[in-house]
Amino acid sequence: MDGMDGSDVMHGADGAGGTDRVWGGVQRLRGWLDAEAGSPEAGDVRLLRIFKISEEVGEVAEAVHGALGVNPRKGASHSWGDVEEELADVIVTAMVALATITPRPEDVLDARVRYLVRRALGSGPDVR
Repeated sequence: MDGMDGSDVMHGADGAGGTDRVWGGVQRLRGWLDAEAGSPEAGDVRLLRIFKISEEVGEVAEAVHGALGVNPRKGASHSWGDVEEELADVIVTAMVALATITPRPEDVLDARVRYLVRRALGSGPDVR
């Protein structure tokens, strides 16, 4: 593949994903959005990218309804694979928003995950 599908960003030659590659892909998406999304004020860009997370969460809800088949009009319109993809979209969208508002999003996320693990599991070995 020529990498246009993003495979070169997310996986190395052995197919293993990595944090650096994920954040590299997020930064590429952010750069693309910066270049292609028009020119709203800087504050507007931050807000719009944060609001986009809510839109993506709505797509997760729609996919869950479809996977459960609880909408009598639509029936089983989605699979759990669709739910997985929509959840991943939420994560990536949030990562792009975080990368938009801070120059070191990976440090912010890392610190937050460490805090949440310590809070949930108590003090113990550092998370790696």
